[in-house]
Amino acid sequence: MAIDDPRLRELEEKNALLETRVKHLTNDLHLTREENEASLVRYLDIHTNLEKKVAERTAELARTNQTLQNEILERRRAETRLQQSQKMKAIGTLAGGIAHDFNNILAAIMGYTEMSLMDTDEASSVHRRLTNVLKATNRAKELIHQILTFSRQNDPEIRPMAPLPIIKETIKMMRASLPATVEIRQRIPASSAMIMADPDHIHQILMNLCTNASQAMAKNGGTLELRMTEVDFDTETAHRDQDLLPGKYLKLTVADTGRGMDRAELEQIFDPYFTTKQTVDGDGSGLGLSVVHGIIHSHGGTIAVNSELGTGTTVDVFFPIIEPAKTDPAAVKTPIPLGRERILFVDDEQALADVGLQMLQRLGYHVVPRTSSVEALEAFRAHPDRFDLVVTDQTMPNMTGTELAREIHRIRPDIPIILCTGFSEKFPGELGPGIGIDDFLFKPIALRDFADTIRRVLDQPHISMTS
Repeated sequence: MAIDDPRLRELEEKNALLETRVKHLTNDLHLTREENEASLVRYLDIHTNLEKKVAERTAELARTNQTLQNEILERRRAETRLQQSQKMKAIGTLAGGIAHDFNNILAAIMGYTEMSLMDTDEASSVHRRLTNVLKATNRAKELIHQILTFSRQNDPEIRPMAPLPIIKETIKMMRASLPATVEIRQRIPASSAMIMADPDHIHQILMNLCTNASQAMAKNGGTLELRMTEVDFDTETAHRDQDLLPGKYLKLTVADTGRGMDRAELEQIFDPYFTTKQTVDGDGSGLGLSVVHGIIHSHGGTIAVNSELGTGTTVDVFFPIIEPAKTDPAAVKTPIPLGRERILFVDDEQALADVGLQMLQRLGYHVVPRTSSVEALEAFRAHPDRFDLVVTDQTMPNMTGTELAREIHRIRPDIPIILCTGFSEKFPGELGPGIGIDDFLFKPIALRDFADTIRRVLDQPHISMTS
């Protein structure tokens, strides 16, 4: 029997309403959850894309920064190279001025010494002393030539030579510049084999290697050792070890007990601009060994470097040995050639004009000296057929030797001209053809060279120069 209770019905209705509300709320919760999950997925996608873009932008910035750092480093290297180039240009200008003045002094000493030697008995003590003066003058001449070679680019003069004198000269120069903490040892034989090389290049190689060795020992000191030996490579050894042609080689070794190098540095030592020194402070340009490597290979040789960090470095340089030219025992020294021609001699230094006059008169020539290029031109213009040859200095005030040569050829195109110089930024091949210079003499001039050159120029046929 059903109980009709109003309160019970009211409760049932409320319960039904609650259940309906619960269902709606549950559906709303499901919808909200789905929406939240969708929003979370969208957020994660946005976050992922944002992180990807940030990573890409970071990588792009890193690449840009690296490129910028490389450009800054390259700019610094370029600035260092420019400074070095400007420094070398300044040194070249200074060296040229020094060479000109010093060679003028040497020219007077050499000229008077040679003429005095001709007037003294070869058995006398005076003759021996004058011979030593001449030797010292020639050594000073070679030193000036080395300074000029260091400060400018010269065309290589490949010829048969014995490197022993250059090695000894290098050792003397290094002793004067090394600190007291660095000891020089040498194992050099009394004589050496002949090689085909440019003497200036050999000097450049040795100075570079010795300088590198001394810098490696600058902090703690050590020992710099130079050695010279002869080695013989058969076909297999030459190809396997040094990639050389089989034969005999002169081996020059420069060893030091400095910091040494690790394997990574050894693999880069011949790369241009690579250096173990701090280029920012100007201690090294990284060009030395690269240039040395090129010079050695252009001479048909090779270079080998062995080094360990903390034990030092050994550099071996190999040059092919050549057979010395056979001399004819019956050959006799030819006498100095003489002449009777008329010469206009021009030099703005009174001392050189005097010594030139006496040397030429000693050779038999009739000489008209002038210490001014303008006066020399006036003398030639007044009597153009009076002269058979013009010998002129290059560096003179008002009018240089080449300018004088042009003016003289406008007056008489067939007159031969010899140009004397102690230093020129241009080389003889660049000066001669266009201005009618027949030959060149570099101060200080030896009497034999003076005589031979004059006779050679006078005896050759001459082509008229047109203005």
